[in-house]
Amino acid sequence: MNKLWDVAIIGGGAAGLAAALTLARSRRSVVVIDDHHPRNAPADRVHNYLGRESTPPTELFGIGRDEAAHYGATFLDGRVTSVSRANSQFDVSIDGQQAVRARRVLTATGAVDELPDIDGLSDRWGRDVLHCAYCHGWEVRDRAIAVLGTGPLAVHHALIFRQLSDNVTLLRHNEFPLSPEETAQLGRRNINVIDGPVARLRVTEDALSGVELETGVTVACEALVVATVVSARIDMLAPVGLTAQEMRLGDHLLGTYLPVTRGATVVPGVYAAGNVTDIKAQVITSAAAGTEVAAVINADLAVADVEEMQHA
Repeated sequence: MNKLWDVAIIGGGAAGLAAALTLARSRRSVVVIDDHHPRNAPADRVHNYLGRESTPPTELFGIGRDEAAHYGATFLDGRVTSVSRANSQFDVSIDGQQAVRARRVLTATGAVDELPDIDGLSDRWGRDVLHCAYCHGWEVRDRAIAVLGTGPLAVHHALIFRQLSDNVTLLRHNEFPLSPEETAQLGRRNINVIDGPVARLRVTEDALSGVELETGVTVACEALVVATVVSARIDMLAPVGLTAQEMRLGDHLLGTYLPVTRGATVVPGVYAAGNVTDIKAQVITSAAAGTEVAAVINADLAVADVEEMQHA
């Protein structure tokens, strides 16, 4: 608390590190606070990241930390438990203790995937249980792929993964209705539809071999696609009055997010970037958002610098 930072960044993933690099290169004093729980921790590689294709997440983030630190960014390990206003500044508490005071706060805490409650599913998450065709689709190409149908995006996912394999099955896990048009689309692409809830996953020699329905029938598959509920990690912003909003498709909950305008929240001085604002964002788009929001913050501080000098 003895130092006033220009920007405190909460989260050391792609968005937070990109923002730290941009701000540090603009000679802003930046502290990044990270609890080392990235959303993509279970994955062994990052994909569709231009210039860093197939880099392990920990390696990518290590490179980012080194780059930002080279330009003067400081890193603190810990979990931010609250952000509170201190006049025109902000106090950031780490693990329940006040630790950092900053002129601006950037929340890049990402999101958490809430998985369906199916026996064995969480153990395979990020390996052969997937949610994004662009993140890991190539890795399961030409395999037997099952799509766990839990809502209105199930047909979309089945059609997308059909581009990667000619062996795709849609499992109507909660027996949601299919329109005649959707049924026709699935039929034209030779996507098999099987009704009935999934009870558990079958694993053989540390690889997914199938899913067992509650009826006892086993459907063979080597990859399972699930649509998670993606929840923004912003509990620490409650003291400044910020809460997540729901994103729905009809009556179906897709997740929660923090609304922003060019990275700015409705609370002046508090910004956000990455999955916390966009549940669809991949690693590279989160990094781009961090860079863009950093420029907005730097411009905001430039104006504030002049105003503070006028009142000095």
